[in-house]
Amino acid sequence: MAKVAFLGLGVMGYPMAGHLAKAGHEVTVYNRTFAKAEKWAAEQGGRAARTPDEAAKGAEFVMACVGNDDDLASVCRGDDGAFAGMAPGAVFVDHTTVSAQITRTLAAEAAQRGLGLVDAPVSGGQAGAENGILSVMCGGAAADYDRAEPVIDAYAKICKRMGEVGSGQIAKMMNQICIAGLVQGLAEALRFGEKAGMDGKAVVEVIQGGAAGSWQMVNRHATMLDGKFDYGFAVDWMRKDLGICLQTADQIGAPLPVTALIDQFYKDVQNMGGGRWDTSSLIERLRRIDGDA
Repeated sequence: MAKVAFLGLGVMGYPMAGHLAKAGHEVTVYNRTFAKAEKWAAEQGGRAARTPDEAAKGAEFVMACVGNDDDLASVCRGDDGAFAGMAPGAVFVDHTTVSAQITRTLAAEAAQRGLGLVDAPVSGGQAGAENGILSVMCGGAAADYDRAEPVIDAYAKICKRMGEVGSGQIAKMMNQICIAGLVQGLAEALRFGEKAGMDGKAVVEVIQGGAAGSWQMVNRHATMLDGKFDYGFAVDWMRKDLGICLQTADQIGAPLPVTALIDQFYKDVQNMGGGRWDTSSLIERLRRIDGDA
């Protein structure tokens, strides 16, 4: 078992760190709000640190799951940052969804200190984190990945190296592009059925096993039809992720016309007061358009 630090105890990081502890790893946690780190340590039997560098001292692996590019940079850099506390040979594993650019920049800074870095964004949402069944897409040197993979396995259903540093983030962008299109298509189909007087749940029971089936259809159709969105992956987070996708698309010359349109649909949901609603709330936008919401 390894000595591990975990930085960031949000809806994803809190249970992910718990799985590491349950797997027998020696875990020290850091959170911007120290009380939350103390609460986790009391529940899981680990240790709480007041700064990232304190958490990282002596750790073989430092895992992070924070908010965005700036948050990631702040927990890595500076006298109180994780890099300052890590010993040469340690590996930093970033589960945050961020730009490939910040990932590559931090990897270069880590290398100057003799540290490894694996970008390892996850898919599966809060439920996947709580149940330890996340899909983890990784980028980094093969040797660093091979060392980190058995630790990541504590909360992964599947974990795979996609290529060099930044490849994990590119894979996560592809994931979010797919989700955006799937959710909008599902929202339109379910709303179409509502307007036509169909029993949407009965229809999905039939079609979910065919070519139209998807994780979103199986796991979100009922709550979409019931108008329940106060859970799951928030629209605010999705817009952050899609913003990264669209910015990267501009940089590499990849057209994302449908993704750009759906990003604007999510902006509409934010303007409806749904920034913290689950991404499946796109159906509520359609209801608002035709006057039924």
